[in-house]
Amino acid sequence: MKSIRVEQFGGPEVMKVQDTADTRADQGQLVVRMKAVGVNPVDAYIRAGTYPRKPNLPYTPGADGAGLVESIGANVKRFKPGDRVYVVGSITGTYAELAVCPESRVFPLPPKISFAQGAAMGVPYGTAYRALFQKANAKPGETLLVHGASGGVGTAAVQLARAFGMTVIGTGGTDKGRSLVAEQGAHHVFDHKATDYTEKVMAATNGRGVDVITEMLANVNLPKDFAMLAQWGRIVVIGNRGTLEINPRDFMSKDGTVFGMTLFSATDQDLYLIHSALGAGLENGTLRPVIGREFPLGDAVQAHQAVMEPGSYGKIVLVP
Repeated sequence: MKSIRVEQFGGPEVMKVQDTADTRADQGQLVVRMKAVGVNPVDAYIRAGTYPRKPNLPYTPGADGAGLVESIGANVKRFKPGDRVYVVGSITGTYAELAVCPESRVFPLPPKISFAQGAAMGVPYGTAYRALFQKANAKPGETLLVHGASGGVGTAAVQLARAFGMTVIGTGGTDKGRSLVAEQGAHHVFDHKATDYTEKVMAATNGRGVDVITEMLANVNLPKDFAMLAQWGRIVVIGNRGTLEINPRDFMSKDGTVFGMTLFSATDQDLYLIHSALGAGLENGTLRPVIGREFPLGDAVQAHQAVMEPGSYGKIVLVP
């Protein structure tokens, strides 16, 4: 089979297409034939060797994907060969034609959802759900600010929060991105590159501030987040690309809370709860993953370059 292999940490060019042996499922595992593979910024951090958790070299990147069950190992009870599924974790890596996955990290893919959309579920929707409901304990009637709302996690957060009964404010850096955020259901959309966007957020809340913020670029936005936070507000830091200096009094005065999170810390039970809810959203049409760009598996280098560019728009996927 064809797979992407990384033999040393470094830039996108370290990813090479190779012919590798077909994989086999052990007890409690499935082999999934990948029809679409999710590309996430964390994949790029891991490949570069800058992420705290590093795989043993060589390795095949990727945790997200969707496809058909090729074969199952002993004691697999929920799936059979031919089932449509999406995966949120893989033993062998999903940047490949075939991937071995634990049964606990595989979930049914409804017939009306495309494989590309299924590949958007793991990191983007899992992160958004965990941030909103397992970390921030978001409630109907509260106001949410989604920074970078046009990307994969951002669009997921907008859809989830709007369906949950929250007032949603989204930001985007391009006209195209802001149009997408509005289409996904945000009540207010602002340009986070504008010098007065914080004032516009405060005006949209009648000066009260926002209850929950999902923060995709903390090293740039966190001090401004403190200024926009309502009393007893919560910030969930999802993404960060550097260091910064903050004044803790800026959120102490609000009795505010800052949560850090990584989806890697989610237990199997956490993921079961997350994807039980997300699966229902796929079934009833509440959740509609947006695909920004598709690349052939052999263009993984270009996909990694694209996922790190500013002005994100929907989900980037590879097609084996």
